[in-house]
Amino acid sequence: MKNKPIYVEIPIKTEMDKLWEATQTPAMHEMWDLRFSSIKYLPKEDNKPQLFSYQTKIGFGLKVEGWGRSIGSFNADDGSRTSSLQFGTDQSVSIIREGRGYWKYEPGRDDITFLTQYTYETNFGIIGKIFDRFLFRPIMGWATALSFDVLKRWLEQGESPASQFTRFFSQALLMLFFFFIWIYHGLIPKILVQHADEIGMLENLIPISTSQAEMLTAIAGMGEIAFAFTWLVYSNKKRLFALQLILFPILTIGAIAANPASLGQPFNPLTFNSSLIILSIIGYMLGKDIPTAKNCRRKR
Repeated sequence: MKNKPIYVEIPIKTEMDKLWEATQTPAMHEMWDLRFSSIKYLPKEDNKPQLFSYQTKIGFGLKVEGWGRSIGSFNADDGSRTSSLQFGTDQSVSIIREGRGYWKYEPGRDDITFLTQYTYETNFGIIGKIFDRFLFRPIMGWATALSFDVLKRWLEQGESPASQFTRFFSQALLMLFFFFIWIYHGLIPKILVQHADEIGMLENLIPISTSQAEMLTAIAGMGEIAFAFTWLVYSNKKRLFALQLILFPILTIGAIAANPASLGQPFNPLTFNSSLIILSIIGYMLGKDIPTAKNCRRKR
């Protein structure tokens, strides 16, 4: 089973020397590349390749440490540059054993096409190859593409990589939070349990029978579940936050109108929905020009 190399390409409007410095200087490289937590050059010997070490934190106090070797760089007559390297790790916990790849800088009329292609051998035999093909390699390709877009925005717009990653992961957390909120409130109290408060709220607002209220409650639950999955598949999260800024006040007013006594409860519609409105406002404000892997070309 041979897996395809990872390929990522993006145009960047900058100067060649600035792009070269941002990608070849370890202290700057580790700022924008999501794949590495730290990169350090080792003392260079005469007429020998530049060696470096790297660390990647994978969470829960765990990290993978590896080595790298700059095979060399090449400046072509057309102004393009290429930098090749080898990398690997001796840690048995790592899915990557050893690999190689290159970066290429191709100047255009108004920008520079920055691209990479790399591949690697895996540990853990056939299981490692399967895990790499269907999970790890797609994640690595996505992380590379996201990092390239962060680099592009840094050089073109001046926003630091740290600020971009803070906005990106803050919005991702909010997305997962609202996915959970909508799917939980649609599935548990409205469909599986059909809580009396959910049914009673409809009966108080609309002159319908209990059976009709139960049916409408279940339909509303299915609508909330569908909206929950919209958070996972719809790319323009800012529009979803804006939609919630309309929905949550309407739902709050409806819940209070159906049962004014609920305002005396410890967790009531006013306080709960107010917190959701505030989080939606934060998400809307963070949602401007979020970096994305989709801005990169992933095939030649």
